[in-house]
Parts: sequence; C-alpha cells; structure tokens
Amino acid sequence: MKVIIFAGGTGTRLWPLSRKKSPKQFESIIDEKSTLQLAVDRLLPEFKYEDIYISTNILYKDLVKKQLPKIPKKNFIFEPEKKDVGPAVALAVGILEKLIDIDEPIVILWSDHLVKQVDLFKKIILKAGEYILKNKDKIVFIGHKPRFASVNLGYIRFGKKIKTISDINFYEFKEFKYRPDEKTAKKFFLSGDYSWNLGYFVTTPKFIMNQFKIFTPDIFENTQKIIKFYNTKKFNQVLKKQYGKVKSISFDNAVLEKLEKDKAVVIVEDIGWSDVGSWEALKEALQTHNYENVIRGKVYLKDVKDSLIYNYESNKLIVGIDLDENIIVNTKDVILIAKKTSMSKVKELVESFSGTDYE
Repeated sequence: MKVIIFAGGTGTRLWPLSRKKSPKQFESIIDEKSTLQLAVDRLLPEFKYEDIYISTNILYKDLVKKQLPKIPKKNFIFEPEKKDVGPAVALAVGILEKLIDIDEPIVILWSDHLVKQVDLFKKIILKAGEYILKNKDKIVFIGHKPRFASVNLGYIRFGKKIKTISDINFYEFKEFKYRPDEKTAKKFFLSGDYSWNLGYFVTTPKFIMNQFKIFTPDIFENTQKIIKFYNTKKFNQVLKKQYGKVKSISFDNAVLEKLEKDKAVVIVEDIGWSDVGSWEALKEALQTHNYENVIRGKVYLKDVKDSLIYNYESNKLIVGIDLDENIIVNTKDVILIAKKTSMSKVKELVESFSGTDYE
C-alpha cells in the first residue's frame, strides 16, 4: 500500500506566515513542525518512508527535501507549473502506475491538515486498503462527522451501511455537495446524512487512470505522453514541455463528480480532523473551548478572549489588553492585526501585494 501526499498549495489565507516562496505546509505551525512533516509522521510506523510519495511544485523542491530527508529522492514528484489538482493527481498516480502493481491500494492525502485521532486515522486507511484489495474497481472516500455547519468545506451525502471491517463501517455513496450556504450547511449538519469531504480516498492506480481516460481524456493522454519517458534522461524535459498543455481543473471537477455512484463507498468517522487553511481554522483546531486564546511565542495578555496571537520573533514581546476575537500574527517583516470575522479579506489583500516582497 502506497501513500501520495500533495503539498502544492499556496495558502494565502495563512498570510503573513504563508508566502508564495514558502507556503503554509512548509512553515512551523505546531510543535516546531510543519503540517507536511506532521502528515508524514502520523503514517509511521505502519507505512515506511519508501511507501510515501510527495507531490509538489518544483519551486519547493529544496524545501521538501530539507524537511523530509528520510523520504527517498525518487519518491518526490515535482510539477513544473501550477495547473490545479486534476493534472497533479494524474501525474502522480500515473507515475505510481509505472512503479507498483496497478491494483495495489494507494492513499491520497493532503499536507495542510491536522489529525488528532491518529490511531483511528491509520486504522481507517488500512481497512479501506483491505476493502480495495477485494474490490479493485472501487474508490473509498474518507469523510468526517461534522462538528459544526461549515460553509467552507465540501460535503459527502452517504446512504445505508453496506459493510463493516474491524468496527469500521462502509456506507453507500450518494453525492458530493460543494461549499453550501449557511442555511443549507445547517440542514446538512442536522440531517446526519452528510459528512465533511476531506479529499482523502483509497483506491488503485488503475482505477484512477481509467476514470481520467473516461472523463477527461485530454489529461489522460497528456499524462501518458509524459510518463512514457519516466526513468529516462528525457523525462524532465518532456515533463516541462507537456505538463502545461492541459487546462487547470480540480480533481473533483475532472473525475470525482462524474463517477458512477456504485463505484464509490464512504467511511465516516471522527478523527479530530481540521483544515488549517486559515488562522481562524487553526484556532478552532487547537482550542479546547470556544473562547480560549491560542498563543505562540512571547505573548502577554490581560482581559483578552477568543483570540489567536502568534509571535515568530523571539526578541519581541506582544502585549494585548482588552481584546476579543482578534487574530494577531507577527513575523520578521509583517504584523497582521484583524478581527477574527474579517479574515476572509486576507486573500484579496495578499493579491494586492503581487510582485512585492510581501506576496
């Protein structure tokens, strides 16, 4: 069983820590480790380093190799340009199809998440792998029991239970629903028929590539032209020339939303998952109650609640007095101060810094 961790996002909502040159998945956020390092750590020891592959942009080649020195060099897959997740998945899975048994289970994961229930997380992956070994023409979606009615996440509607393996239940797959409005999200949350869509799944290289061939033949054919030269001297040259010839498209739009319903099953559990794609999401992941402050570095607070204060400068003290629902992040060249409810404006703000050192 092999794992591919995708680590190519830019993470503008975690600005100013996350920058174009060094996105959030490579920055120290928890316990002096990046979320990419944490994503690899929680797979051990059930998975060996040689079973783990990393897909990212060529811009971050030195960063990922430095952070993950135990991952074999051949296990790094570098996209020559940003083309969204659809072409990236095709490239990574296409390469694995050349390296392993095409019916061996593979796991797709992402580098910018937190998981608190690590043992359960690994059990789910392994049991999903067992299911795929006996159902090679299927895909297993790993969903999460919603903690609240999120409007920032996608949802999976699931049906009746069809199988149980070692206390892990498998359900019918019904449909995907992308980020709903607030009213619809509350309806999903209360119904009990929807899970958060984590973007985690278990299947085989053969299955994924067949779906590309059926639903997005342009990506499939372009990928075949590239991987034909894998492990040859011409590979990097061909990769650079060919990769950008297809449109940017998400993996959901390219394949997952078009799947026949009976080709997928769903696991729904609570693994303590959080998408730390924004400062407010990071606070929600780390807090033990709603009004707790989450701090890092040299910080002194008086009469402050429900705030996140991260200080990345050891020679500076941040003092906060009479603050509620604030996000304060201090890096070596930028101080961000904003209300927690205003963080949706960060992405637009960062775009205005395009071409500067603050991007």
